[in-house]
Parts: sequence; C-alpha cells; structure tokens
Amino acid sequence: MSYSNFSQMAFNISTQQESFLKQVDNTCKIIRPYEEECYLQEKFNDKVIPEFAKIGMLGCPISREYGGLGYDNLSYVLAIERIGQEGSSMRTFFSAHTSLAQITLQSWATEEQKKEYLPKTTNGDSIMAFALTEPAAGSDPSSMTTKFEDKDGEHYVLTGEKHWIGNGTFADIIIVFAKGANTNNSSNNGKVSAFIVDRNSCPGLRVQEMKNKLGLLTVKNAEIYFENCIVPKKNLLGSKDKGLSVAYSGLIDGRLSVAAGALGVMQDCLEESITYSKRREQHGSVLAKKQLIQEHIAIMTANIESSKWLTYRAAIARQKLHDYVEHFKVIEDDWLSKLDNTNKQYSSLRQEADRLAAIAKFHATNAASDTSNRAVQIYGASGYRKTTRVARHFLDSRAITIYEGTNEILKLKIASMILGKKYRAYK
Repeated sequence: MSYSNFSQMAFNISTQQESFLKQVDNTCKIIRPYEEECYLQEKFNDKVIPEFAKIGMLGCPISREYGGLGYDNLSYVLAIERIGQEGSSMRTFFSAHTSLAQITLQSWATEEQKKEYLPKTTNGDSIMAFALTEPAAGSDPSSMTTKFEDKDGEHYVLTGEKHWIGNGTFADIIIVFAKGANTNNSSNNGKVSAFIVDRNSCPGLRVQEMKNKLGLLTVKNAEIYFENCIVPKKNLLGSKDKGLSVAYSGLIDGRLSVAAGALGVMQDCLEESITYSKRREQHGSVLAKKQLIQEHIAIMTANIESSKWLTYRAAIARQKLHDYVEHFKVIEDDWLSKLDNTNKQYSSLRQEADRLAAIAKFHATNAASDTSNRAVQIYGASGYRKTTRVARHFLDSRAITIYEGTNEILKLKIASMILGKKYRAYK
C-alpha cells in the first residue's frame, strides 16, 4: 500500500506517520497466515493484541499523556483501512477497543478516570468494549431496558442485558449505558447515563459468547448480563443523565472506523480479483480480457475512490471536533456541562462530524458489500469457499451494513439532517 500520493490530495501525513503506517502494514503481513487459520477455526487471533501493542496501535489516537501515540484521526483511519484488508473481523477488534471505547473514554472521562484506565488499555494490559446494544434496542438506543439504581450513595447497581458486544468475552473495561430505574426517590427515572465497568472490581457481571454467526468469525461477540452489578460512583462517565450524548459521540467514531475498514476490504478484493483474473483462463483467454470481468474491476475501482474521499473528509471533520473539545476543556473548568446544543460552535462541529461519518459509513459499507460480491463472482466456484479471502470478505461485509447504525437508519438520519429535525422519520 502506497502513501506517497497524499501530498497531492490535501490529506497530508508526516514522515513519522508514514513510518507508522508501514509498521501497521508489516504487522498485518506477519499475522495474516494466522488470522486466516483462526477464521476457519472460528477463534480469536491471540496474536493481534501483542503484535499490534509492539507498535502502539492499541492507542494510536490516544494522547501521549495516557500512553498513546497521539496521532490524528486521519492517521488512525489510514491504519484502520490497512487493517481492514485483513478482514472486518480483525478490524472490528480495533473498532470496539479504540474507536468506540478508548476515544469515548478520552473524550468524556475525568482526569482521574483517564489516568486510571487509559494507560493500561494503550499497552494491551486491558482491553475495552462498548456495551450499548440490547436484544430489543438496536437502532433505537433510547429504548434500552438496562437499569441503574443509586442505592447506598457510594455505588450504582446495574441490572439488565446487552448483546452483540465486540470483545465482550474478554474485555476488562466496558463502557455501559443504562437508564435510571423507576423509583420514588429518584430524579433520573428513564434517563440514560454512562458507566465505566471494570470487570476486576465490579461484581455481578456475567458474559456468554454469541456463536453460530454468519461471518466475523474471529470476533468474540458476547451477551453481557448485569445481575445487580455494583459500580462505584466514581465510575460515572460524563454527566449523569447525559449518557445518550456520550453514546452518540462514540457512534461517530465507530461509524468512521467501519467506513475505513470497508476501504481496506474493497482494496483487498480488488487486488485478489486482479491477480486471479490475470491467471485464470476460460474460453481461450484469461478472465482479465473478458469485458464483463473488466466491468466488475471498473466498478470496484470506482467504489474505492468514491469511498476514500468521503471517509478521509469525515476523518478531518472529526479531528476538528476533537481539537475544539480539547481546547475547550483547557479554557473552561466546567466544560462538561457546556458541551451541549447551547454551545453553538460545538453543536455545529459535532453535527458536521456526525453527518459526514454517517454518509461515509453508509456509502463505504454498501460499496464494500457490492465489491466483495463482485470479487466472489469473478472467482466463480473457487470463491465460494471460506478458504479464499474474497469469500471471507463477502461474509463479513454483510455485517458492516447492519452494525454501528443500519444503513436504512443512516438513510433517514442523512435525510433528516438535510430536511430539518421536524421532518425526522423516527424519534
């Protein structure tokens, strides 16, 4: 993968960043054979954490103050794009650990929380997860049924269930969202808050792996049960009752990482298709000379180029939001209470980052689904086995149009951002 042309595209990266991306590329090449073996065996690739920890990828966009590399969003997106070539399974690990959980923690946590949790997540000692989705609350997080109560003034007690939680079987630190329970003495009934749940110090948590999946076979998804799970008061993340704002900000980063990973999927499908079509002969010539095969190649190429510009642009918008928030934290002691719709600059930057991430995710995942389908078609019967890379991409690409906001919901979201809130087709 070449990065030399970015200076011509206004998406500039430094020599140091280019060197890091080459490290990511080399690490992907090292663990590729084992990832393919793990996929067929439907087990987690236990080389991902130690190998990527060596180069700092487990904390790529996290501040150096907390053990990360401190790279910007574009650098992170480019790294995720390269990892996406190895499959959406491997990329999903990073989306759960870094995009959804680490970045959300860095954005909303107190200084004490960041110092306690981030350093051990950037070096791989602890892995993170993001628990929002429930059996009856997918595209509509506000309908969640997981509850929290304030019983003794020192702890919250969580009760409920989450599912499809990436990294959920082995994550040590989980960002969890719950509604205030309906009690007579509570002022937060039905309002969502976010919590940092440390499995080592929060008793009452049980996990169960979700199996028999169509794809994403090296991802460990879990059902997580909170059975009077005790969480210290100090582990409240962000403001009480403002959990949905925390969740939706996390989804911006989640969608951006899915879009970036989709770019990698398409690039790998294209490369595999080019190699195969130049080698495979049918009816007296190689497939690469067939006009219908060339049509597939042309559309795959167009899918990649159109998705790149949307995704990179979304990364720049997300960086602008990050830079504003980090500066705002320095100049405002009470920054947490002032990051809302009354802050016009913050609201504008967040809406633009949200809008572009939704568009990038919608377009890139649809394009990846189409591209992987075309790659399998080029391979013909040979592409119908999971031993081929194109088949694995095809299986995994079905999921990426569903999670981090189904593409149907994203259509409505994008349209309402253009038409105005009063025309929203959903609450």
